[in-house]
Amino acid sequence: MREISFTEAIREALREEMRRDSDVFVIGIDVGLRPGTTKVTTGLAEEFGTDRLINTPIAEGIISGAAVGAALMGMRPVAEIMFADFVMAIMEPMVTVAARARYITDGGASVPMVVRTPFSLGGAYMSNFEAWFVHVPGIKVVMPSTPYDAKGLLKSAIRDDNPVVFYEHQDFHRELKGPVPEEEYTIPLGVGDIKREGTDVTVVATGKMVHEALAAAEELAKESISVEVVDPRSLYPIDKNMILGSVRKTGRLVVAHEACKTGGIGAEISAIVSEEVFPSLKAPIARVANPDVHVPYIIPLQKLVVPSKDDIIESVRKVMSTG
Repeated sequence: MREISFTEAIREALREEMRRDSDVFVIGIDVGLRPGTTKVTTGLAEEFGTDRLINTPIAEGIISGAAVGAALMGMRPVAEIMFADFVMAIMEPMVTVAARARYITDGGASVPMVVRTPFSLGGAYMSNFEAWFVHVPGIKVVMPSTPYDAKGLLKSAIRDDNPVVFYEHQDFHRELKGPVPEEEYTIPLGVGDIKREGTDVTVVATGKMVHEALAAAEELAKESISVEVVDPRSLYPIDKNMILGSVRKTGRLVVAHEACKTGGIGAEISAIVSEEVFPSLKAPIARVANPDVHVPYIIPLQKLVVPSKDDIIESVRKVMSTG
């Protein structure tokens, strides 16, 4: 199978869905003839025109508001927010209107839109707010960790009749490549993936932490510790059955994500496991996450804050020693 970059996988998904459905269009900062930071939309304006690749001012609230309005009128917008650090500006139209439209109209209205946004931890203004959207009924949240997943999940998100927030790690756009088939495929939202099978401990990881968990599993295998790495892929709806099945098998759980620990998705996953399969646990659940501090600009200090493979290894050893 061919290998393409994460960026190319996202671009292919957009191109294929725009060819398939004329109601699909992209709106955002520098998405037209001069694509911006991630270069995802490179070449799309030449094929589809600037009526379907719409450049906007630097005004995230306008971008999301326009997308919500277009979706309510039957279009399928894909709104690009250049950096996830600024999603606070899209909360009003997303939470007040998009998330509630279907509910308050008793199913009469739908808001088929996607918000794509790159995220990372690399300075005081770099933050991950995925848990904010997970908390809002009516919004779906997706976070792929491979080019294969990114393409299949984005195609499904565009076809979904509900608002979807689609998180893309910035490091993936810079460096990640992987196998992606040329033929048509989609990945259903809410279906996770076991990236590595194991028997001793389950590590549920999201985004870049999936790769950190896989690297940790390789090292821990040298100590005869078998790690199962579970990638939910969708944070809401989340694949409870896959997570619970893995924990029933291993009896131990470590959750790893790149957002602040308090109130993060790791807390929700931990609660689900505690409520559903507590008797299966052989040790307390461990969480690996960003401590509740702002991220420093200085690289050496960032390494003390941003979770890593070593943090996962330490947590796995701890749950193995207490079980």
